Amino acid sequence: MTDLLDAARAVRDNAHAPYSRFKVGVAIRAASGAVHVGCNVENVSYPEGTCAEAGAIAAMVAAGDTELTEVAVIADAPAPVPPCGGCRQRLAEFGAGTVRVTMATTRGETLTMTIAELLPGAFDQSHMAR
Repeated sequence: MTDLLDAARAVRDNAHAPYSRFKVGVAIRAASGAVHVGCNVENVSYPEGTCAEAGAIAAMVAAGDTELTEVAVIADAPAPVPPCGGCRQRLAEFGAGTVRVTMATTRGETLTMTIAELLPGAFDQSHMAR
């Protein structure tokens, strides 16, 4: 996990957050073993921004990976910050409920939960009419 937290910490510096000043970095490990990173990218038109988790997942998929096995999220906050609701659903799309998500502060505090703990009762393919 240390390598994921280090990667998330490094990419957090690249976040584009001129409006909120709330920089977030994410690193995900794919089933292939590859690590993919993302940072939040804000836009003056707030709904058009991109969360760090979404960026990391997009990088993973662009690289040809479709399953994540571990996630690290880091932000400069008083306590570890969980992914937003939309990103919890994104993580559930590409990771099993047992996948560990470690949330960290820039000062070293961590909290680890599974995707299922972050998103109980997740909407998934079993809910789709076929």
